[in-house]
Amino acid sequence: MYGGDEVSAIVIDLGSHTCKAGYAGEDAPKAVFPSVVGSTDQMDVDDATSKRKLYVGSQALGFRRDHMEVLSPFKDGIVADWDMVDSIWNHAFKECLLIDPKEHPMLLAEPSSNSQQQRERTAELIFEKYNVPALFLAKNAVLTSFASGRATSLVVDGGGGSTTIAPVHDGYVLQKAVASSPIGGELLTDCLLKSLESKGVMIKPRYSFKRKEIQLGVCQTVDLDFASTTESYRLYSQRVIASDIKECVCRAPDTPYDESSYSNIPMTPYELPDGQTIEIGADRFKIPDILFNPSLIKTIPGMENFVEIAPNARGLPQMAIESINKCDVDIRRELYSSILLAGGTASMQQLKERLEKDLLEESPQAARVKVLASGNATERRFSVWIGGSILASLGSFQQTWFSKSEVSFMNSRLTKYYILKYKHVELTGMKSMGCPMYKENALDTIFMKVAAQKFQFSGKIILCINVSLDYISSYYLPDFGFVALPLDMVAPSRKGGSWSNLNQNGNNDAGKYVWEHIAGEED
Repeated sequence: MYGGDEVSAIVIDLGSHTCKAGYAGEDAPKAVFPSVVGSTDQMDVDDATSKRKLYVGSQALGFRRDHMEVLSPFKDGIVADWDMVDSIWNHAFKECLLIDPKEHPMLLAEPSSNSQQQRERTAELIFEKYNVPALFLAKNAVLTSFASGRATSLVVDGGGGSTTIAPVHDGYVLQKAVASSPIGGELLTDCLLKSLESKGVMIKPRYSFKRKEIQLGVCQTVDLDFASTTESYRLYSQRVIASDIKECVCRAPDTPYDESSYSNIPMTPYELPDGQTIEIGADRFKIPDILFNPSLIKTIPGMENFVEIAPNARGLPQMAIESINKCDVDIRRELYSSILLAGGTASMQQLKERLEKDLLEESPQAARVKVLASGNATERRFSVWIGGSILASLGSFQQTWFSKSEVSFMNSRLTKYYILKYKHVELTGMKSMGCPMYKENALDTIFMKVAAQKFQFSGKIILCINVSLDYISSYYLPDFGFVALPLDMVAPSRKGGSWSNLNQNGNNDAGKYVWEHIAGEED
């Protein structure tokens, strides 16, 4: 068991744009590097087959290689290539943190909409490949909320590949109210890149030229030709520069962007790596306003097809209001007053003020809208990691780590046996079970972890004590002797019925009602 100063936990936040890794208890990650991977095919001399070699990290990706593709392990925000994820984790452990993962418990941040299959695959890889002693998976939105010292909030996470808005209540993500959009930081970077190209500004990747000083203070740029450079590597190199331009000069406009209003604004200079100085005008405001008005994308040359890919993309204010409206009416007021900005895109100038202004105009009059963001851009960018650092360093958290044996127990005994085999059991003696009583905080530690992590329940975890406890034990959980579920799942009266009605209406018994809902939640 881990506790107090004995734990030197590692916190990793693998985002769609960057990977952040470091030690719990510190105020910033030790390592920050791109979460894309360079890939080349190399011929194996012994068996004449082609093997893929992967390159991870800013330094490895900064070195141009013939035929090297730059690929992302993610597709639509979900891991699609686990070999790449493995190589990213390995780089973080061995090259950046210089640790042996077998000696450190691991807290991993995961997307708020991560699937059960993804969680299981993550745990399997971490335990089987790296033999970590303990693991904990935490939702991005929950960690952001913890980083701000709040248990309830509406988290607006502007990531590289997408923007996600997730309500958090009492430390749990309300899954059914999560809203997402494919408009993220990388799309804004591409829009800026295309817009500059349409104006005749060509951004030269750093590998494509060489600068030499011909006299004091005067440099000459010599173009280099590398015919075997892949298109994906060229685009990656251009995006690195365009992203820096975006961060330096772009800011959210105070009002919705209008072409005529911004046509004569002063230009802002930016010096490119090749020494060329460009002037950026209306694009400084137009590109950020895409977050609020996605239809602006179709006005950018070369980006017209995005409308076909994501025709229903919505702006941040609409997504936030939609997410809040899907939550219980009792917590909406609190969510409106605790809107948290997180992620790299959240660091954009004036984004907080513009979002608050638009929400005040579109939200109900009774709502007290308050958008919160750290004044430190670094804290905004790393809020998920910082929340994980805080959580993993708390003394009260040390009892919640998962060991490999506990995860194996969950996968093999609870989900596969108790749920799947339950449907073959006839329960005839439970008609007189009566209404159960509820008692909070009385769960066995292992089962609490099963309920909270395996099924990702949102709501309080409670113990359902029945008058037929021993009888249930003999059919359901012979090793535990109780059934543990969230209140809203075991109380049919909240769904318009009662325990006795369920027993009499041909549902066989209340227990079947409960367990069928669990099986559905697992899927």
